[in-house]
Amino acid sequence: MFHAASSSARATGPSSAPQQGAPTAQAQSAAQVVPRPRAPQPDKPPAKQRDAFFDNAKYLAIVLVAMGHSWEPLKSGHRTLEAAYMFVYAFHMPAFILISGYFSRNFDMRPDRLRRLLTGVVVPYVVFETGYVLFKRAVGGDPDLAISLLDPWYLTWFLIALFIWRLTTPIWRLVRWPVPLAILIAMLASVSPDIGDDLDLQRVLQFLPFFVIGLSLKPEHFEALRGRTARLVSVPVLVAGLAVAWWAVPRMNATWFYHRDSAQELGMPWWCGPVMVLALLGCSLLLTAGFFAWVPGRTMWFTTLGAGTLYGYLLHGFFVKAADYRGWYDQAWLHRPLGEVSVTLAAGVLVTALCSPPVRKVFRFVMEPEMTWAFKRDAATLARERARA
Repeated sequence: MFHAASSSARATGPSSAPQQGAPTAQAQSAAQVVPRPRAPQPDKPPAKQRDAFFDNAKYLAIVLVAMGHSWEPLKSGHRTLEAAYMFVYAFHMPAFILISGYFSRNFDMRPDRLRRLLTGVVVPYVVFETGYVLFKRAVGGDPDLAISLLDPWYLTWFLIALFIWRLTTPIWRLVRWPVPLAILIAMLASVSPDIGDDLDLQRVLQFLPFFVIGLSLKPEHFEALRGRTARLVSVPVLVAGLAVAWWAVPRMNATWFYHRDSAQELGMPWWCGPVMVLALLGCSLLLTAGFFAWVPGRTMWFTTLGAGTLYGYLLHGFFVKAADYRGWYDQAWLHRPLGEVSVTLAAGVLVTALCSPPVRKVFRFVMEPEMTWAFKRDAATLARERARA
């Protein structure tokens, strides 16, 4: 850059030879008066291109999340719907968490990244945890429900879990065998009923392996799932998953898929906890791989909605809970095949709308607040601003 600046000055400055009829001293004086041109500033690097595959995967996963939540009041006594519910719950959150881990690979304690963690995770957690409690007080007929930021309610557990997982990312990048260690922690949590409900630590610890696996993945792993062979192999895997879910409906407690209780709390012997952690981990990873195999890698009409999946996740719960509180699910026709299909489609349309740019624009002040007033300006940022000036 220094050489470029010098060359530019020589090219645009006055000639070094004395002009005819003008003394050399005057030429040198003029050269001192003429300002030297500023060295050209390097162009800003282009904005990082979003990968359509991951945006598509996030959108399709959040649609499955919303559909699964809409089935909860309808599935009792309906084996087909319960099987679909178990099948979807086996992989929709693992897929989300795995992607979250993959995009947390470069997280460190740099001030700007910590700020984004606070504004993009902690602030929405506080707002929506409070909002859901107030909503249940006003609409759900529970005026005495306490607001507790230590006991996540309904959907907000994912935010506090993401906060904890991401803060521990440097540790997982440091240890030699992160995935086996995370699995061991999940197994120990499954036999620890004394963990309690604070920060929903059972879920944080039992879902931890999916986040750590995501941290350990590389782009080529996802590329391997996007080929023709992977799609062909995934078909029998997904069909087998549906068959196992159908078989398991009368034989298995679906609460295992929530990962929020220890084995003892589910009325099972302690050794069932580690066994179920390993079994569900294997099943979830197979189904998640099968799901990824069918996610399109090209830009689709819904690709842009993948950037707003957290909006859809947190906002759709108000509609699901309102329908439950107000007894909308009590209508008999909703418990028939046509009603169940209608509820499923309505949930998909609703969450699609909640991921859209207009909704994101309205709620950005809550979900992605700037909050520059709340943070000190670190030395690196100030240095970059001085360099640009």
